[in-house]
Amino acid sequence: MDKLTINQYKSSFDAITQYIENEQHEQVEIWFARELQTVLGYARWENFVVAINRAVESCKTQGINVDDHFREVTKMVVLGSGAKREVKDYMLTRFACYLIAQNGDPKKEEIAFAQSYFAIQTRKIELIEERLNLKSRIETRDKLRASEKQLSQNIYERGVDDKGFGRIRSKGDTALFGGHTTEDMKRRLGIKSSRPLADFLPTLTIAAKNLATEMTNYNVSEKDLQGESSITDEHVLNNKTLREMLDKRGIKPEELPPAEDIKKLERHAASDEKKIEQSTKKLPKDE
Repeated sequence: MDKLTINQYKSSFDAITQYIENEQHEQVEIWFARELQTVLGYARWENFVVAINRAVESCKTQGINVDDHFREVTKMVVLGSGAKREVKDYMLTRFACYLIAQNGDPKKEEIAFAQSYFAIQTRKIELIEERLNLKSRIETRDKLRASEKQLSQNIYERGVDDKGFGRIRSKGDTALFGGHTTEDMKRRLGIKSSRPLADFLPTLTIAAKNLATEMTNYNVSEKDLQGESSITDEHVLNNKTLREMLDKRGIKPEELPPAEDIKKLERHAASDEKKIEQSTKKLPKDE
């Protein structure tokens, strides 16, 4: 997501932010679900309500009082004929909006933005951009874990054990990193030999490893490849193909600097998410 897009989304979300006063005479940020529906890219209210209901259930599961963050209200809307009718809406706190984003359609770019927008109390553009990049790297690493797990299962069914899987993955790394082995890259980047290399790679390199692994998964199944030798050849070829593509764009994966330990980032992200509800001012009591 580029900076221009982030700025555009931020302007849209800022524009629908409203404020009410609670019993302590504090200003509470609120959003109305009908307006949030639009900026989150939902055309139909019925589909958006699914995300709201999931968010409410998530709130209950965490043992948090739903009424502090979600309030059902009604509003008048003007129909095409000029007549008016009442429709159901919800008044939402920042925490409620965050839960809705977490339970929304993950394919929507607006949802990805909202997850970071509502997670940050002081919504500076730099902090939102930083968190979006963090989430992108974590999600890309999760995809690589899943594709490698799938490859391990696929090749096990074709006569390759865990040690064989390790050799296949290592030879793929050597092809991607221009002849540098996995251990070479760990030494190069100052990574302990016991830690996975991918936990310290930048998002671009993780994505390249994932795509190569997905290609191997696909061809192992489509071509019904059997045995370590043929699967190794396939995985090496796919990594070489990705390297050549990156090289044409002036990118050499082995020369990219290491990124921060993803395990540390995941812990920080989990800790920050626990603080969102605590830092959100609650709705005033419904009279």
